[in-house]
Order: sequence, then structure tokens, then C-alpha cells
Amino acid sequence: MLELIDLARSFDGTVALDGVSFSVARGRIVGFVGRNGAGKTTAMRVALGVLEADRGEVWWKGRPADAAARRRFGYMPEERGLYPKMRVHEQLVYFARLHGLSKRRANERAREVVEALGVADRAKDRVEALSLGNQQRVQLAAALVHRPELLVLDEPFSGLDPVGADALAEILRTEAARGVPVVFSSHQLELVERLCDEVVLIDEGRIVAKGSIADLRNSRRRRLFRLEVTTTDPSWWEELPGVELERSLPGGGVILELAEAFDPQRLLDVARSMGDVTHFSDVQPTLAELFREVVRA
Repeated sequence: MLELIDLARSFDGTVALDGVSFSVARGRIVGFVGRNGAGKTTAMRVALGVLEADRGEVWWKGRPADAAARRRFGYMPEERGLYPKMRVHEQLVYFARLHGLSKRRANERAREVVEALGVADRAKDRVEALSLGNQQRVQLAAALVHRPELLVLDEPFSGLDPVGADALAEILRTEAARGVPVVFSSHQLELVERLCDEVVLIDEGRIVAKGSIADLRNSRRRRLFRLEVTTTDPSWWEELPGVELERSLPGGGVILELAEAFDPQRLLDVARSMGDVTHFSDVQPTLAELFREVVRA
């Protein structure tokens, strides 16, 4: 439903985006991952029309995104955009009205979102009186209050405690279940791995990998296997060509990297000849490990 097509953007000669293209389908949660300054926020702002691209297009539902379409988007910026002196409920009603809701419906939605996000008891408080975590929840409520057709969230989990993070994750799943495309950036890669259907990895303004976690794992170049062998020769694998030590594990186990042509069954056979094999498995990399590998490449 949302398509970013060949986006390019520079600031005073510094390239922020260099041919960025990816899409977010209906009901899918996409994690947008990269180092600080990689281009995540710039890409989001271009998608929302806050910035203009030097090149490329943003499409929504099969046509170029215009102001009317973007009015139906929900956006949570990394820099909080709340009015600190306004009370929570009043502020949410204001944002809902900006997105076209009637006064009655805006009040209903404001009550619904603060209840869902666990800040209903602070609805009459000024934003400046809230903790940073509760301000984060209210900022998310502002993105949700008009029942958006698309959610774009920049570091939404920043500052949330584990309970708040779990509540937010459940809300994003609920929005996706009703067909809303969701894209969010985060440095909490374990959470991205657990929550997202797909991941887009960006580095220095370019997309370096994208797809499901399974796709990224299948495309990795490194083949790692964990072995635990009861043997008197702790370096039994050293004479095998095409096998290198990745790291040693507490208790005597090892993780070995195999060359592409080396058969894992041969490794297992050699290990059995050295002693009792108590553990043998391939090692599935975490998203953090995949990202490090891609960025180093």
C-alpha cells in the first residue's frame, strides 16, 4: 500500500538518501533499522510530505501520495511534537479534529486511546506534568486518535519501560490485524525481530538488505554450527580445511564457521570419532548479528 520509490535527498551536499525503495503492504509490520544518521528519519519525513525528495516518488494505494492521502496517516516523530501546557485529553481531541473527526467522535477516540495506552488516569493532566514514558504514550495516542490508515513511527519504544513496550507492541499488532500497514524505526533490534513481519536495513542512505528475518538468515554468507563434544582434544577441529573457530563457549563447546563447500555431516562424523557429541546444531543469527554482517560487507 505504501511504496517508496528511488528516493534521494541531500542536505548541503551531504547525501541522506540514495535510491531508497521499499514497500509496506496492508496489515504488515515493517521494522526500519539503521545506525544513527543512516537516513531513517529523512525517509519517513519524505513519505509523510514533511520533506521533499530531490528524486523519487511516494505512492499510496497505487497512486502518488497527496495531501489528502497523507491526512489519513498517523505519524509519531522521534522529537516529541506535543504541546506541554495542554491537557492530555484536550490535546488528543485537537489532533483528532485536525484530521477531520467530528467533536463528538474526537472525544470518543481520545478516551479510547488513553484507555488502551494506560494513561486514562492522566487525561486531565498537562503533558509537562507527565513522566517521559507517559509523554511517549500520549505521543503515540496522538498518532492513533484519528484511526489512521497507515502508521509511521520513529523510535516509538524509546523511553518506555517493559510494560509500556509490551502494551505498544500489542497495539501495533492490533492495528496491523485490522489491515493498517505499520512501519517503525527502532534501535531495539530484539524487539524488532520479535514483532516485525519484515525488516528493511539502511546504511549511509542506501537499503542494504530487506525481507523477512527468515529471508535475511537464508541469504547470509556465514555458516555457523554449535558443537559440544566430550573429548580429550579440545582443538579436534583445527586440522579440518574449511573449518574455522568463530568462538569458544563456556563449558567447552565451540561455534565453528564452515566454508560453503564443507559438508556439516562430515563435521559431525569427525566430532563423533573424537568422542561423545552432546550437542550439534546450526546457529541462527539474531537481527543484530545480521545487521552487523551486512554493514561490514
